[in-house]
Amino acid sequence: MALSHKNRREIITKAICGKGRRFSTVTHTVTPPNNPTSILGAWIINHQYEAVAAGDGIEVIGTYDINIWYSYDKNSQTDVAKETVSYVENVPLSYLDPKHRASTVEVSAEATQEPSCVEASVSSGGGSVMIRVEREFAVELVAETKIVVEVFPNGSSEDFDKDFDFGAEEGDYEELDPDLIDDEL
Repeated sequence: MALSHKNRREIITKAICGKGRRFSTVTHTVTPPNNPTSILGAWIINHQYEAVAAGDGIEVIGTYDINIWYSYDKNSQTDVAKETVSYVENVPLSYLDPKHRASTVEVSAEATQEPSCVEASVSSGGGSVMIRVEREFAVELVAETKIVVEVFPNGSSEDFDKDFDFGAEEGDYEELDPDLIDDEL
């Protein structure tokens, strides 16, 4: 059944109009106050970030602290070197609805893999530590967009007048434990 224009309406609504994901590996060089002999541990802490729209993608702008526990003076002493790192990660959108209203764009990012140290080693010169960090972000672009819906002039359609039985009776849900309901749905 073909619909005429008088039986359709355009609705403006907010929707996810763009998505992207990016995994990256970066290497940082940290120079402790003492020449390290060996690395005893390396951690990434205090990760903070925000997302901003940038051209055809979304930039994730953030910082984190690198803490390196190391030995020095021929493994006779230890110390912790700390350094704050700033970064900008450009995440391209693998999907983008070209018909979204650009003036209404809101962007968000989620760290699907928080920055973590996967390797730490003393540099060949011995004066610094090379830290390899992995991180991954998923981003979304939400904006106003237009959808088209069918309107039934008589207020209903034969297909929608049917009663459906989903097998649930009144009171079937009275004994449900509300603590078991997943709030993430």
